[in-house]
Amino acid sequence: MTPDDPSPHDPALVWGDDGFPRSGRYDDVYFSSDDGLAESRAVFLAGCGLPDAWAGRRHFVVGELGFGTGLNIAALIALWTRTRPPSGRLHIFSIEAHPVHRDDAARALGRWPDIGAAASRLLDAWPRRTPGFHRLELADLGVTLDLAVMEVETALRQWRGRADAWFLDGFAPAANPGMWRPDVLALVADRSAPGARVATFTVAGAVRRGLAEAGFQVEKRPGFGRKRERLEAWLPGAGADPGDPPAVAVIGAGIAGAALARAFRVQGVSPLVFDARGPGGGGSGNPAALVTPRLDAGLAAHAMFHAQAFARAEDLYSQHPEAVIARGALQLETDPRDAGRFDRVAGSGLFAPGTMARLSAADASARMSEPVPGGLDMPTAPVLEPAALLSAWAGEVRRETVVDIADRDGRKALLGPGGETLCVVDVVCIAAGHRSMTFAPELSLQPVRGQASWTPGAIAQAVSRGGYAIPTRDGVLFGATFDRDNDDEAVSASDTARNLALLGEALPALAGRLSRGPHGARAAIRAATRDQSPLAGQVPDAAGLFILAGLGSRGFCTAPLLAEHVAALILGLASPLPEALEALVDPARFRRRARRRGSP
Repeated sequence: MTPDDPSPHDPALVWGDDGFPRSGRYDDVYFSSDDGLAESRAVFLAGCGLPDAWAGRRHFVVGELGFGTGLNIAALIALWTRTRPPSGRLHIFSIEAHPVHRDDAARALGRWPDIGAAASRLLDAWPRRTPGFHRLELADLGVTLDLAVMEVETALRQWRGRADAWFLDGFAPAANPGMWRPDVLALVADRSAPGARVATFTVAGAVRRGLAEAGFQVEKRPGFGRKRERLEAWLPGAGADPGDPPAVAVIGAGIAGAALARAFRVQGVSPLVFDARGPGGGGSGNPAALVTPRLDAGLAAHAMFHAQAFARAEDLYSQHPEAVIARGALQLETDPRDAGRFDRVAGSGLFAPGTMARLSAADASARMSEPVPGGLDMPTAPVLEPAALLSAWAGEVRRETVVDIADRDGRKALLGPGGETLCVVDVVCIAAGHRSMTFAPELSLQPVRGQASWTPGAIAQAVSRGGYAIPTRDGVLFGATFDRDNDDEAVSASDTARNLALLGEALPALAGRLSRGPHGARAAIRAATRDQSPLAGQVPDAAGLFILAGLGSRGFCTAPLLAEHVAALILGLASPLPEALEALVDPARFRRRARRRGSP
């Protein structure tokens, strides 16, 4: 590990006198010094029968053990770009326990201008080096890459996809035997589609035997450069697409429904979106929205989920600069325990460097121009203009009221107020906030009324401490009330006073300035769950019915990632969520817990 990066995930990369990168951790090279690109093409691309293997396919999945400098993936993307089937989509799942810095990758890939365009796209979207799953999206190329920063066995157990081709490109078995264990190769087989092909540079006996024991047919092939031989392997059967994509309808055009529409379109599916009030007519319609994660000092599954969701939201919102009002948020301490909690969050390693930092009371006070306690600084957290984002993501919205969903010959019919049929589709996604219970009453959602207020003025940056104050395009939004089991959307003058009082507890000078008015206000209803985790997945015992709801006050943080998860489930694709995090949001979790308690 390098002195300036003590992370256990650091590769300890060193550059040799010959100009080639080498892992100090494993004392092995990243690619052949003869010609790494030619090696990648001969061993991995040709070894997996590419591009012929994806000819005529609508969807093709490549798995890789050992992302390294990204050379194989850059070569793969370059080949895909030249030979992509009409409307084809490439999904890549790669694993790397010790990811390299982007600058090192750029230096390594820079020696091959032949793949310069693909390498540049990959580098522009270079993944974070924090533990977990990281999604990169090159939508115009039809390419999605999920990188798992974790040990290989853990990553394979957490991924639910099935690969059509595998690049086994870990460091040599003698240097890194853990990558080539029989149980790892068995997991590769278990995560493979029928007819999947495997390619690797090594012909070590243990690898040949491990692949054969896992069910692969294995053969030696002529090697590349100074390597006399390499391996190719394949499973019995033939690869196939998941089938024609279903027709999909989405009920709701708030952040959940809009994120679903975007996620489907990326995969080549154009859903019908219904919302009688239009985009942002419900809980997503305030003049501004602050995107921050739930802070969980336990650093377990919930913390990992919110860290992944926050990172994905940041990446996607950065593609819409027209919707970003400002960046930066300060979460102030509210009680003595917060100092320790914030220390653990900032030091957890779950967030990328520069996204979470402790701020002293003196520094926080200087920033806010009045005395405040210390806090947690989130300098990259975006403040959004919801209307601009929802318009971009939701697409065309049918302003019709859906009152019921009926089964019709194995499909789903959306019905209007008079019983008229609005559409007939294969799959319906419910994303209607607390009104989602109209269509799935067994999934208990609690309405929580929140009134936010706004006024002309300015603020140094977004700040929260119980309540919040954030910049809008022309003023400051502050609030919000939190009234459980209340679905009244009428605006109350007394609630603006409550919002000012709450803000004044932490920032009396700011509250005093904002109290001069004039004030606007808006009340909307959040949807909360019993365990404070969202609902994202299939409605239990309801074929063709899925839900994305219960996002609470974190919808703009969690909806982008969860929408991709729901779309993947519907389309038969690999989810961006590790399996352990899928369980947190699975709508069937309440039934499972009840069964464990012995309840009916």
